[in-house]
Formats: sequence, structure tokens, C-alpha cells
Amino acid sequence: MSRLQGKTILVTGAARGIGLAMAKAFLREGARVALSDVNVEMLRASVQALEAGERVLGIGLDVTDRASIDGAVAAMAKAGFDIDVLVNNAAAIVVGNLLQTSAADLRRVLEVNVEGTFGVTQAFLPGMISRGGGVILNMASLASVWAMRDRFAYSASKAAIAMMTRSVAVDFVKQGIRANCICPARVQTEFVEEYVRKYYGDQRESYMNRLSEYQPVGRMITTDEVASMAVYLCSDESAMVTGSSFVIDGGVTAGDGPHI
Repeated sequence: MSRLQGKTILVTGAARGIGLAMAKAFLREGARVALSDVNVEMLRASVQALEAGERVLGIGLDVTDRASIDGAVAAMAKAGFDIDVLVNNAAAIVVGNLLQTSAADLRRVLEVNVEGTFGVTQAFLPGMISRGGGVILNMASLASVWAMRDRFAYSASKAAIAMMTRSVAVDFVKQGIRANCICPARVQTEFVEEYVRKYYGDQRESYMNRLSEYQPVGRMITTDEVASMAVYLCSDESAMVTGSSFVIDGGVTAGDGPHI
């Protein structure tokens, strides 16, 4: 039997990257999956490419806009996609230390990463409780537990997500809700490649090599490797797991290794 058979899952920020990899893994394991993203055109193309028929649904969603969130709740209910699992994956990042980060930069990252996770969870959690419980999986980062250079705003937001996850876990455990988060180190995605081009365009190749070498295993994490962990945390196999942060870092936090 497939590991997620009978489950309905919403993944935010799912038009590409980690979110899309998780959606594909969930579908392979028998789930119905609603993919949401603010980039509706890219989302539409990704959903069509999945060729999953009635087991997949695409929903335009801006996690920073409560009206958009409420619209997604209504659209999913109308489509019969009452979720058992919520995956908060949508994210924003800026590069820089405290002195290089503007107030606008900080507000934008907190708006997407923290307020977005808050708003989407607050909107979907009551329905999950009313149906007997479910799973919330948040995408945090290694930066939530391990200080990383030039990631001031991003690290602050992901640390907040890690503690929000624990708070939800302890507050709603008696209502059948489990909440965990995944904390990856460097993951090779279009997202990473874009910010490398933006911030390190004249040294792209050397910087990508440095990102790979950051993990002692010598390469970046793949989106499929993150998705494999997500399958476990969203399945009944992890029934006794809640309030935890799962680090996937290729050995970064194990001990002495190359750091940037």
C-alpha cells in the first residue's frame, strides 16, 4: 500500500523547486495534492506536467494576502480537497548581514516566511481539527539552528518558523495535530541559482562550488532528498513524531567542516 494513500495534501510555493519535488513524491505515494503558488502561470504549467488527473489541483495563492488565503480555502472546499496535511513551503530570501539589510528587506522576508506561514496555518488548521486532526509540515532551514553568514533576515524568519512549529505541536496535540519542520542546508534549486546570479553574478561558478563544498559530503542537497524526508513526516509512519526540527545538512553540524 502506498504510504500516503487516502491523504489530501496542500503544498504552498509548489510551482517549482522543493515544493514541486514534494508534490511529485506525495503523488507517487498515493496522495491527492493541491499545489499553490503566487506565480499562477508557472503553477499551471507544473500542474499540467504532472498528468495526475483528478488527484491534483492547482490553486493561485499569495501567502501574504489574507483574501487570497481565504479564497484558496473556499476553492479547495468547492473542489472537495479537504486537507489532512499542510506543507508550508513558500519562502523569500535576501542576502546580507544586519548592516546590509534594509528595513524593507526584513519586512518582506518576515511577511512571506513568518506571516505567510501564520496566515495559511491559521486558515486551514480549524478544518483539519474538525476532521479529526492531521499534519503540519513547515520548511525551516539549517539557518534556524545554525548561524549562517550573510543570512540575517532569512535566519531570523526561519528560526521563528521553527518555534512556531513547536508551539502548534504543543497547543494542538490533543486535537490530533502533529507539527514538524525540515531544516535543510544548501539545496540545489532554481531559487538558489537565481539568487546566486543576482548577488554573485560575476563569480557564479566559483560561488556555486562554494555552496556545494559547504556540506562536508561535497555537494548540495537535492530536492528529491528533502521530499523523501517530507513523505516520512507526512505519513502515519511518523505518528509519534511532533514538535521536532529535522536537519538534513550533509554533515555540516556534525563537527569541523568547511564553512562560508
